[in-house]
Amino acid sequence: MRSHPLLSLMLAAGLAGGAQADTELTLVTAEQLAAAARSACQALGREVAVAVVDGSGQTLLLSRGPAVGPHNLEAARRKAFTALSTRQATLALGRQARSQPDTAALQYLPELLLLGGGVPLKPGQTVVGGVGVAGGGGPENDHACALAAAAALKPQS
Repeated sequence: MRSHPLLSLMLAAGLAGGAQADTELTLVTAEQLAAAARSACQALGREVAVAVVDGSGQTLLLSRGPAVGPHNLEAARRKAFTALSTRQATLALGRQARSQPDTAALQYLPELLLLGGGVPLKPGQTVVGGVGVAGGGGPENDHACALAAAAALKPQS
C-alpha cells in the first residue's frame, strides 16, 4: 500500500495521533467544559452546540440549545475532533489551509472541519481531547466560546 504524502507529513509532524493514554477526560469534566462554552456564548447573546471528544477522538458529550439548528451538533463534533487530531485551534488551521496551497488539501480529509470553533484541550503538556462549538454567529464567536471552555480545564497535578 502506497503512503499518501500529506498523511506522511501529518504523521511526521505528530498531528495524526490522539493524547497519551495516561490522561483521560471524564463525563463530569466534559459537562463542565460545555457549561463554560455555553456561558461564554450566552454572554454574546448566542445559544450554541457544544461537543467534547476525548484523547482518542471518541465523543464524550454533544449538546445544543433549543434555538440552534441540529446540523450544528455534527459541526461541533468535527471541530472538536479536528482540534484534537491536529493539536491546534481550527480557526488558525482553517486560515492557514486557505492561504497556503501546501495545506489546502486538509479540507478534503473526511473528519476534519476547518472552521473556527475547535480548540485542543491541554491541561498540561499533553493534549487530552478537544472541544468544539458551533452556531455562535460566526467563526470568531465559536472560537472565543471554545477558548472559554478550554480555559475551564484545570491543569492536572
